[in-house]
Amino acid sequence: MTEATDSTTLVVRPAGRGDVEGLFRLAQAAGSGMTNLQPDRILLAERLIATEAALLDADFRARGVPIFFVVERVGRGGPAPGEPIVGSALIFPRIGVEWPFYSYRMTRQAQAHKALNKTVAHNMLVLANDFDGQAEVGGLFVDAVARGAAAGRLAARSRYLFLAEHRDWFGRQVISELRGYQDEAGAWPVWEALGREFYDMDFDDADRMNAVVGNQFIADLAPKHAIYASLLPKAAREALGRPHNDGRRAMAMLIEEGFRHDGYVDIFDGGPTLHANIDDLKAVRDSRTSRIARIGGDVEAADRLVSVGSGAAFRAARGAVAIADGESVEMDRTLADALGIAVGDRVRHVVF
Repeated sequence: MTEATDSTTLVVRPAGRGDVEGLFRLAQAAGSGMTNLQPDRILLAERLIATEAALLDADFRARGVPIFFVVERVGRGGPAPGEPIVGSALIFPRIGVEWPFYSYRMTRQAQAHKALNKTVAHNMLVLANDFDGQAEVGGLFVDAVARGAAAGRLAARSRYLFLAEHRDWFGRQVISELRGYQDEAGAWPVWEALGREFYDMDFDDADRMNAVVGNQFIADLAPKHAIYASLLPKAAREALGRPHNDGRRAMAMLIEEGFRHDGYVDIFDGGPTLHANIDDLKAVRDSRTSRIARIGGDVEAADRLVSVGSGAAFRAARGAVAIADGESVEMDRTLADALGIAVGDRVRHVVF
């Protein structure tokens, strides 16, 4: 069972407008480069109101309104005292709706000269819109106090159970943009080599503009032709497709889940953009639904990720679940209480 140091259970749920302060604290701790988690109370409040609308209205989802999730410490009877919000994550049901979704696609171009018997190959960066209309998962951040409890894995994989439970809300693919590499001095090598030259602003200003007013300025100011990566400084070349040091574990989890990285990078910081078919994700492919046959305090079973409910009522946590037969399961009391589950309820579950 995922527990914090005070024996509370960690539960993932859709965020609501009452979570502004908790998310604001997380945004302050996250630092720069987290485009979807800005330390701006007004912006966060607007996004949480939009989340509530997207959970109810297909038109909002079709417009790409993101659905925010929080990781919450839950004790007996509800949220734990103190600061219960210890993590965040989100799903964009559809990207590239209001403005095209831009990535650089890294390709390789070879040129040969017969007389010299010489072939030279160059890596090229080409502006692409290959993921327009697909879903995106992002905004994953966990406070340091909860990282030892596998809260990041919990938040990430709970989103995939949400995709499975609401499969008709989403298209064929899902992507994930990881924050790019930042050097020891706090600089973003790819931005310094490319972004600053074309957008004439600091990285944090561009990141905030992208989050607040959208990315139309990318289309207006971005280079219109392919860029030879070999002309970039060595630090920028080495940073292309490299995740932030804090995101290496997240990238490993994405690949383990079924995402692949085949040359797409973020146009600001050069971080890797991974993608997968939703139906091929492990949590989607391997999850199953069952009815609760028994709730007891001493269930001996493998650790499983469990979700219950849909829309705004969706909840997910991990704990001891025993598969009684093909149609029913037995569940640990602490897990059942944290999720508000009773005998007879339907749950979706998968190996954690």
